[in-house]
Amino acid sequence: MNTFLTDARGTLLPEPNSKYGPLPPLLLALTLVTGLVDAFSYLVLGHVFVANMTGNVVFLGFALAGAPGFSIVASVVALASFWSGAFIGGRVGSGLGEHKDRLLGTAGAIQGGFLAVSVVLAAITADAMSAGYRYPLIVVLGLAMGIQNATARRLAVPDLTTTVLTLTITGTAADSALAGGKGSVSGRRLIAVAAMLIGGLLGAALVIHVRIVLPLVIALIVIVAVAATTFALGRSDPAWARA
Repeated sequence: MNTFLTDARGTLLPEPNSKYGPLPPLLLALTLVTGLVDAFSYLVLGHVFVANMTGNVVFLGFALAGAPGFSIVASVVALASFWSGAFIGGRVGSGLGEHKDRLLGTAGAIQGGFLAVSVVLAAITADAMSAGYRYPLIVVLGLAMGIQNATARRLAVPDLTTTVLTLTITGTAADSALAGGKGSVSGRRLIAVAAMLIGGLLGAALVIHVRIVLPLVIALIVIVAVAATTFALGRSDPAWARA
């Protein structure tokens, strides 16, 4: 229990001289964004994810088999948009990968731009989603989340991919002391799961009970805060910011 609490505290409130500096809590914030955005995409845009590409591949299979409620076009558009966003994120990472603060800040700013467009589109549509807005929203959100995933991959903070939890959840069991493992970083892993769960819960509640645009508004605010915080903390060229 002490190890769990220490790991959880170190993830939420890392020491200034820690290896990854403030990156763990910043990436947890992006994990929250994933829950918010995927809640919006699945509940408002139909059976499609814009961050969880594993789900989209499965949905594409369902659609190809003729299962009702699934769209071949929507799944393909989401996959293509995410891939394009990951390409953009990769290009940003290639240019700024030696400076983690600039990488996360710049990628966050670009991602925020796409999210801002999604907020405008969702606000215009109100609660009536037509195909004319559905696919543009899938595109801009897929681009935004592809950038986020590529950036998190480049930063390579263990167990904080921000969009994929399968290996994270596997690690909590496979690496546990009961399974013969070291039982390490379980605190970080469970906090990452909780962050996405909270994002999904909040996003779904807002879509169902308030206004569909609100999950995207909150996601945009979080992204802007992450980018601004990263730029501010990296001004002094701390050790964590260097590759």
